[in-house]
Parts: sequence; structure tokens; C-alpha cells
Amino acid sequence: MKTLKDLEIDGKRVFIRCDFNVPKDEFGNITDDRRIRSALQTIRYCIDRDCKIILASHYERPEPGKYEEKYSLVPVAKRLHTLLKIKRDIFMAEDVVGEDAKAKAASMEKGDVLLLENLRYEAGETKNDMAFAGQLADFADIYINDAFGACHRKHASIDAITKFFDADHKAAGFLMSTEVNFFSKVLEDPVRPFVAVVGGSKVSGKLQALTNLLNKVDKVIIGGGMAFTFLKAQGHEVGTSLVEDDLLDEAKNIMTKAKELGVKFYLPVDVVAAAEFSENTTVKFLPIQEIPVGWMGLDIGPASSRLFREALNDAQTIIWNGPMGVYEMDRYSKGSLAMSNNIAQTHATTIVGGGDTADVTQRAGDADEMTFVSTGGGASLKLIEGIALPGLEALK
Repeated sequence: MKTLKDLEIDGKRVFIRCDFNVPKDEFGNITDDRRIRSALQTIRYCIDRDCKIILASHYERPEPGKYEEKYSLVPVAKRLHTLLKIKRDIFMAEDVVGEDAKAKAASMEKGDVLLLENLRYEAGETKNDMAFAGQLADFADIYINDAFGACHRKHASIDAITKFFDADHKAAGFLMSTEVNFFSKVLEDPVRPFVAVVGGSKVSGKLQALTNLLNKVDKVIIGGGMAFTFLKAQGHEVGTSLVEDDLLDEAKNIMTKAKELGVKFYLPVDVVAAAEFSENTTVKFLPIQEIPVGWMGLDIGPASSRLFREALNDAQTIIWNGPMGVYEMDRYSKGSLAMSNNIAQTHATTIVGGGDTADVTQRAGDADEMTFVSTGGGASLKLIEGIALPGLEALK
């Protein structure tokens, strides 16, 4: 894979597709700037080479053609300026490919940075529209994709835009190449024992990843809402817990295949159960065998946390994707936080898939203890599934 270092970029106009889709609170303040920090190395490299730098990113899902302040990238520009520590202001365009963006791009000097408004304000972005991609391509001589978190989407700024640049004028940024190299190395040649910890709410979202992982790992630990589909497939009463009935056979097949391959398969042995999906209701710690009809499991229990810690003890490589419960509610976050602590305390190479899982490690205060925290949840999952990412294919 070609990276930024392989290109001649000195003094050129460089378009960098970043992933600045960061969480904000209700007042519009950025609460976690990890994705912005991750892009700094690529941006600084271009500043040091007197480039004119045009940055582009999406933010959440605004209605195309309609400007809403809550979806604006203005707070990102401010935070970026603070983190980059450059003397000149970062130019903030008021549109994506409109008059303001074009005027500001035309007036840039060497070393200047311009951030375009939210790409998804334009309908052409999610439609992978060639005409819109061409307008973006007009801003620059060089195209760099550093948005690993958005790489699994076939959008104009990731896929169509690359048709306007030949092989000598497009490449991956430093964050992108680090992410891809890390996952490839771990999946192709892991130090064993290799343990996969898979959580989250649904089996359907992780089915392909689980199937692919079974051929590579020594142990699988299942938590989160998806565990109940496996438990029901084993014949347990799971009350009103989240279950995908249409996938019970698939769950059985996965467990059978794990047994055939000699992969140890761990499921929760107890849960934190409640009668309703709420923070303010009565909760009970119950063994799996005793979930009452009408109750639902919302987190793994303390015995499961201890069991999983034992299973992780001898691990040399751990890949973790998906929380162990409804961690957004404090009452049901203990299982996920305990999992984060347990993984952080091992001597293994630890890789955390982005999104919710990265959020859990942040809350637990373990992010710095992990070997690698990915910036892309969906994209890292696709890599684990063994599926080619459109963003990577487009750079070839």
C-alpha cells in the first residue's frame, strides 16, 4: 500500500480525507478528540513540506442540502488549531464545494490549512456521485485518505474522488497505514494463544467476523446482547433478553464449528437482570439458569467477569470488539469496564476495535494501557471479516 511518504508532495495542494466524526455534548463541545489527534501526524507532515492542505470529513448524518449548526465542523477547526499549535489560523469554509470554499482555497499560501464544511451537507457524498467528487478533486494535486473509520463506505470523498488521481498522486495517510498494518499483522501471524472478545447487541452484525475469526483464534469470549442468542440456542430460558430467533441455527453452527476446530468458546454464566430496560428499576445478579420469564439480561455478572479474566490470563494476543452490556447506563456498565480492566492488565498485544469499544476503554481509563485502539469500529470489523475495504481498494 502506497503511503504519503512515497509521493512527491513538496509545495503541492493536498486533499486529506480525515475522519473527524467525534462525539460532542449537548452544548456542542467535543468530548473525545482522539480521532482529531490521530490525524495530526499526516497534517503536520504536509505542513512541514509547505503544502496547501485541504481537509475534509463527514460528521454524523445531516439532511443533505440543509445547514444545521449542530452538524457543523466549526468546533473541529477550533480544536484542530489548538492541537496543531500553528501560528496562522485554520481557514474554515462555510460550504463544501461552494463559492466560499473555492475563494478560500484560491487565497491559500504555503503551509495553510483549510477545513471544508461537513461533506454530508452535499447529497453527492453518500451517493458516491462522480460530479461532486470531481469538484472535490479540483481543490488539489494530491489525494490522501486518512479516514480509516470511514473506509468501509463507498462515498464520493473515499471512492469516486480517487478516479481523478493517478497512482503517483494518491496514497494512504499515516493513520490509515498504521491501522491496516496492525490488523493485517495480527490476523495473519498472531502470537498465540490468540483470544477474540466479541460483544455488542446483535449477532447479525458480527456473524461474518465470528465465522472468520474461528479459523484464526484459540479462544472466543462472547458478551453483550448477542450472548443471549447463543444461550437460547443452548436451550436456556433468557426471558425478554435481546434474541435474534432467526439466527439460532447459525449460533449453533458457530458453537459446533468452534468445537470441531478445538477453539474454546466462553459464554456468560451470570447476568445483571432487570424487569424493564431502565436505569431506575430493580436489578438482580442471577445465574444464566435462573433468568425469570419477563426479565432481561442487560450486562454480564461478576462471576462471568471472573471467568473471562481467567480465560484471558495466558493470552498473548487479544482482539476486542463490542461492549459486554448496556454500558451507556451506569448500572449496566460494570461488566464492560471490568473487561477493559482485565484486558489492560494482561501482558498480551491488545487491539481494541473502535466505536463503542474504544469508548469503554476511555471511560475505564485504560486507553493508554492498550497496545492499539482503532479509530474505526465498522471498518475494523470489515477487516476482521476479511472483506476488502472500498477506501483501500480505491487507492490501488
